[in-house]
Amino acid sequence: MKTYTPKASEITREWHVVDAEGMVLGRLCTEVARVLRGKHKPIFAPHIDTGDHVIIVNADKVVLTSGKADRAMVYRHSGYPGGLKSETFAQLHARKPAEAVRRSVKGMLPKGPLGRQQMTKLKVYAGPDHPHQSQSPKTMTVPGAAAR
Repeated sequence: MKTYTPKASEITREWHVVDAEGMVLGRLCTEVARVLRGKHKPIFAPHIDTGDHVIIVNADKVVLTSGKADRAMVYRHSGYPGGLKSETFAQLHARKPAEAVRRSVKGMLPKGPLGRQQMTKLKVYAGPDHPHQSQSPKTMTVPGAAAR
């Protein structure tokens, strides 16, 4: 059986907006990663970017369950010996809420050039406003992500 490869003319990209207020981070990010990859489309191919654009607003109001905000660590390295920096997810979320959500989605996408290309279609904003009204994004609901 041959691998299906969609042609560039078959790929149509839509814009979706997600309000992350009160949503659980992991459940929100898995759904966003699925749309960025294009797995919700019948023309999905794992080696081609067929996904849509996603805008996440109110990233500062996302929640983590069972105390994970204080337990989960976020690491980055400067590239020099002894250059490992770490902080809790709660500290990162307080400092840069959009970066915290962006890193969570990035971890769920493929590693390499394809994942980097798919990440360019993600826009994350801490507040309720975004500058992409001219793309007329559709509201995307994530039913399982609402915090209980």
